[in-house]
Amino acid sequence: MIRDFDLAEALVANLPIIAALTFALYTLAAVCAVREVLHSRTSQGSIAWLLSLLFLPFPTAFLYLVFGWKRFEDYGEVRTYAGRTTRAARAGELRLADATTSTSWPVLTRIAQVPFLAGNSVELLVDGPDTFESIFAGIAKARHEVLVQFFIIRDDMLGQRLAEVLTERARAGVRVHVLYDDVGSKSLPRSYRRRLREAGVQIAGFNQRHKWLRFTGPMRLNYRNHRKIVVVDGEAAWVGGHNVGDEYVGLSKEFGHWRDTHVKVDGPAAIACALSFCEDWHWATGTPIRPYLPVPIPQPGDEPVLVMPTGPADRFDDCAIAFSEAIARARERLWIVSPYFVPEEAMQTALMAASMRGVDVRILLPEKADHRLVWLASYAHADDMVDYGIKVYRYTSGFLHQKVILVDDALAGIGTVNFDSRSFHINFEVTLWFTHERSIGKVERMLERDFANSRPTTPEDLEVRSFAFRLIAQAARLFSPIL
Repeated sequence: MIRDFDLAEALVANLPIIAALTFALYTLAAVCAVREVLHSRTSQGSIAWLLSLLFLPFPTAFLYLVFGWKRFEDYGEVRTYAGRTTRAARAGELRLADATTSTSWPVLTRIAQVPFLAGNSVELLVDGPDTFESIFAGIAKARHEVLVQFFIIRDDMLGQRLAEVLTERARAGVRVHVLYDDVGSKSLPRSYRRRLREAGVQIAGFNQRHKWLRFTGPMRLNYRNHRKIVVVDGEAAWVGGHNVGDEYVGLSKEFGHWRDTHVKVDGPAAIACALSFCEDWHWATGTPIRPYLPVPIPQPGDEPVLVMPTGPADRFDDCAIAFSEAIARARERLWIVSPYFVPEEAMQTALMAASMRGVDVRILLPEKADHRLVWLASYAHADDMVDYGIKVYRYTSGFLHQKVILVDDALAGIGTVNFDSRSFHINFEVTLWFTHERSIGKVERMLERDFANSRPTTPEDLEVRSFAFRLIAQAARLFSPIL
């Protein structure tokens, strides 16, 4: 009784504070609700948020700030400053645009806001050792500028090799900028960054100016920069699935062989990659930079390449639109490779429609798991595909991490986009699109080898799934929009 009396007395004494906090919480929930109504994308998702905000304002309001509140008007200002809207015209003036290819793929071209650029030489880099030997050799030859951007940078053997080649170039007078994602590189120690800065390297985290608890804008924790771009002297660029860590060169005891794909492009497309980096750097640091532009701009090859950066700052869901367009254009073959397969309903429908019109739809996924929840959700989604006659393969010769799409003999995409809602709507990503028969052939032969090192999922496999596994996988699927 005494304790109950003391508790009641404490509540009465602190009633003004409790009332103020309750009022603040419901006010925040109301603000979030209004914003969700104004910026709703799907009625199902909005109704779920609104009901949760009404009946469980705590902790829903704070979860909404992290997962639901998307605002990047300041990034739009960066794009305006960088002159993105004038790039197509500028490419035409410099006679770098491939008008024929751009006309053939108008949706992709409009999303990229720059045409397919002609005169590129393309090299497919399979797995980590070849990729990083190519990147390190390219950086070592830099004379003017090196731009480096990765989602993950680790302070391990591979990370130390990167630091060595970057510090050597910086001390030689080359301008070096390094950009990493704060979430992906959360374990990167200060000593690593200090070492680079002392050598003259400019290094920054993507959220350096935008701390995740900054209440004047959205909490940035959920919005990550997943791009992997290296550009040397505006002449050569590397883009793909690899991050900087020992596991990416096959040195992980847990994963063993790490199957990934990067691509090196020499030519005008490297400048488009550099412009994407400069926009990210400006937003991250508040300091605008201009990429080094070689004069004249070299055109060492004969391949058109489209550089497509996408992300939550886009006016529309550009990444999802681009991949939907590629899927819709498929008539004979649609091969998709991704470590994470958590498609939204519209993307599932597009894949099923392609299969129904007779397209050879194949999806290649990893047998091993690195993120257990995503892996389980991927199983649930992939099993649905098998029911519709879509061929699902599981890579068995290590861990699969590449992000590749092949459409007929017409289009190939290589980049950082996973086949999930996070890449389509939440993350900053980049994809390079290729249409030349030479690159299409290289990708085709590469994927044929990958399929040969995989096992197909059969209807019989679905029947022997345990009830417990199917239940857990379906439960994981409920988290698909934020995985």
